[in-house]
Amino acid sequence: MSLTLHVDGARWRAAQDAALAANPSLVPVIKGNGYGFGQDLLCAEAGRLGVSLIAVGTYAEVPGALATFARDVLVMEPFRGSVDSALPDLGNPRLVHTITAREDLDVLRTAHPGARVVVEGLTSMSRFGAPVERVGDLMAAGYGEGVALHLPLGSGHIGEISRFVEAVGGIRPFFVSHTTPDEVAELRRRFPEHRFSARVGTDLWLADRSAYEIRAHVLDVRPLARGDRVGYRQRPQPAGHLVVVSGGTSHGVAMESPASAATARSRAIAVAEGLLEAAHRVRSPFTISGTMPRFAEPPHMQCSLLVLPAGVPPPSIGDTVQVRMRLTTAYPDAVVID
Repeated sequence: MSLTLHVDGARWRAAQDAALAANPSLVPVIKGNGYGFGQDLLCAEAGRLGVSLIAVGTYAEVPGALATFARDVLVMEPFRGSVDSALPDLGNPRLVHTITAREDLDVLRTAHPGARVVVEGLTSMSRFGAPVERVGDLMAAGYGEGVALHLPLGSGHIGEISRFVEAVGGIRPFFVSHTTPDEVAELRRRFPEHRFSARVGTDLWLADRSAYEIRAHVLDVRPLARGDRVGYRQRPQPAGHLVVVSGGTSHGVAMESPASAATARSRAIAVAEGLLEAAHRVRSPFTISGTMPRFAEPPHMQCSLLVLPAGVPPPSIGDTVQVRMRLTTAYPDAVVID
């Protein structure tokens, strides 16, 4: 019994092919939980796409990527001499490091004179990077293979990227994150002597949301009389059915990313959900007989207890039910490609 990600392979791969066709120099991003599919599977898909470079998020992801992808690997977190100098694979000729400071470049080059690097510029996102006026010097000192720019979500990045292009000087490859295909096309039109490569994760692997779904097995079903107590916390329940399904906190069930609550509607939803949680009436992401029943209590590590209201037909043990989850926070037991 498991929580399984089912994938329509033909549709999923068609979406990948379309993304690459719209942005031919695309660099696939493969990081974290592998967008729900797992990093090894995505490395194999990147090989199918025929790209020459992938990007991973951290140095912890480097060994697996080098082992499962045959070409170059860019690590997007910056190399820090005080943290990373003893890690394996630093001198691997297929690994490309991200540099934001001269002292880290010196540590890396002292230990590995032939290490390959790109220089990250500090954009309005303000996460990490070298200020625009220092990027050119770092590129020259490190024989940099390109400039990396990580932009905020959304669009409207042409002006900011253009400032880096004009300030750095020389003909440089640029690796940009969170840009649209139209923005990349406009940059190529403005600066035809430069190469612009978009680093893409979500819009590559999760482009066609109808191509995949998560399903959970029904592990047990039993009737509930009003006032019956269940679970670790022994809370009284309404009449209906208790349904035990596979999928818990270890799979990412109910482990959502923080929401920005940027609009009045999103703030109202957040308040309503908070009130429901306080009243122990949190709706689950599982769909059974057309309804999304509430949790009887917070999910367990590998399963969840759901309360199906009276009058709703219960499932049978062994049935599968759909689960609505963000794949970026999902850890399914298995991925099945049809």
